[in-house]
Amino acid sequence: MGNCCSDENGGHSAVGGNGAYAANQNNGHNEAVDALFKSRGYQGLYSHVELSLSATGLRDRDVLSKSDPMVVIYSKGRDGSLQELGRTEVVPNSLNPKWITKYTIAYHFETVQNLVFRVCDVDTQFHNQDVKMLKLEEQDFLGEASCTLSEIVTKSNGSLTLDLIRGEQSSGPKHAQKSGKLTVCAEESVASKTTVELKLRCSELVSKDLFSKSDPFLVISKHTESGMVVPICKTEVIKDDHSPKWKPITVNNQQVGSKDSPLTIECYDFNSNGKHDLVGKVQKSLADLEVLHSTGSSANLFTSAAVGQNSQNKVLKSQLFVDNFFEKTQHTFLDYLAWGYELNFMVAIDFTASNGNPRLPDSLHYIDPSGRPNDYQRAILDAGEVLQFYDKDRRYPAWGFGARPIDGPVSHCFNLNGSSDYCEVEGIQGIMTAYMSALFNVSLAGPTIFGPVVTSAADIANQSLMKRERKYFILLIITDGVITDLQETMDALVHAADLPLSVLIVGVGGADFKEMEILDADKQRLESTRGRVAVRDIVQFVPFRDVQSGDSVLQALLAELPSQFLEYMRLKRI
Repeated sequence: MGNCCSDENGGHSAVGGNGAYAANQNNGHNEAVDALFKSRGYQGLYSHVELSLSATGLRDRDVLSKSDPMVVIYSKGRDGSLQELGRTEVVPNSLNPKWITKYTIAYHFETVQNLVFRVCDVDTQFHNQDVKMLKLEEQDFLGEASCTLSEIVTKSNGSLTLDLIRGEQSSGPKHAQKSGKLTVCAEESVASKTTVELKLRCSELVSKDLFSKSDPFLVISKHTESGMVVPICKTEVIKDDHSPKWKPITVNNQQVGSKDSPLTIECYDFNSNGKHDLVGKVQKSLADLEVLHSTGSSANLFTSAAVGQNSQNKVLKSQLFVDNFFEKTQHTFLDYLAWGYELNFMVAIDFTASNGNPRLPDSLHYIDPSGRPNDYQRAILDAGEVLQFYDKDRRYPAWGFGARPIDGPVSHCFNLNGSSDYCEVEGIQGIMTAYMSALFNVSLAGPTIFGPVVTSAADIANQSLMKRERKYFILLIITDGVITDLQETMDALVHAADLPLSVLIVGVGGADFKEMEILDADKQRLESTRGRVAVRDIVQFVPFRDVQSGDSVLQALLAELPSQFLEYMRLKRI
């Protein structure tokens, strides 16, 4: 999500801020804990969605009765391969069936989840067989429909009606015949919305530092079926305290599995080198923690016995208390989509001279005659293919920076379409076309300056906010260079953090991107020239060279967007 789709404010954002998102002296410590958290397998939140199916006007393939339809659900890979996900029951003698069997699928915002639905007429002689055992080649094909999961969940009623097609759609309309309609309804599971708010404290923690008290924080992890321990939540770091009281954190029930699922709660002493010392741990389920709260009792921390020793775990004097245990239902990312919220895509492309002459093969802007996309094109396509489903009109603001338009001075924010009046283009292909056209209508120059494009994006987000539009904006900046207006960009981003806006930065080429890591603010929140600290982290950065071949450039960055969206909504109490 990814992901991401339920509340993460209490847990993920507890490290690096408080309920009001104010800055504090421990902010750098808190943000630094993310490295430990993610290195141990944290993937963010996601939602489970239940699909219900019905059809109308199916083709009748039986002579003496109506068809007996069943639906087979597939996921479709990038290479076009199909993987069966599940089957409905057979509805006898019906051309307008409503299937009872539901299929539950994990919704991941950061990927395009292509689904294929094939309807077949099951012969009467097979009605007593388990549908899982039916040989599909022995059944009559009634029709096929396909869509993405994003197309379903972005509908206001969570329902999408598709034409069932017989024949090859790729062969043209003459060969693709409509054969009724299939309606797919998506409903988010209750577990995705149910959370537990915990307020934890410890007493008599063991000191791990020679000349000062410990700087403790907690990490809560779940146990997977394979035996792995995966973190799901963490607290903030508290400096110099052996009896810390942490701010409330939120655990999503779906992450845990059930209230009786075992959890490990580890207490660490923060170290700036990233090698945090384990103070002690407890193993309790949510149900156990609820009992600790209701009875006012505590649990002793322990340390595990050394490998190969027969001795038992060492029980410590240190204790864990649960001061608050509160179950609640919170609005999810999918809830806001159902209420009509959109994600609007914007892009800014680096046209500085350091990219190289676009007409030469060694240029980062070189357009390969074979059709193979360059790094700029790939980043646009990777982001666009995901975000396009969340923008109704699919009109995208697109800018360039660091170039000299024809007969003009160097511009650090010019409209990619060449217009002096408007910046929008039609669809992802419109961005690609405007980009390729701009390569031959501007002169690459420099330096690399982000401030103006961030300000332009923030202006659009602010105008939308003033109109009370239900929109959240995502600005994609693709660059090859070392930024030269770092503080000005930080000022613009601190201002933008108050707006419905996130910024994704992709670095291409072999430049030193240390400044981008500062903007990413994983270690410390951004601060403006006037000393104002950003209320939230809205920047995510990835260098293209770190992406493995075949992977989506932006998948890891996109997975963070629903959490940033929810953080903004709760910050503004929407």
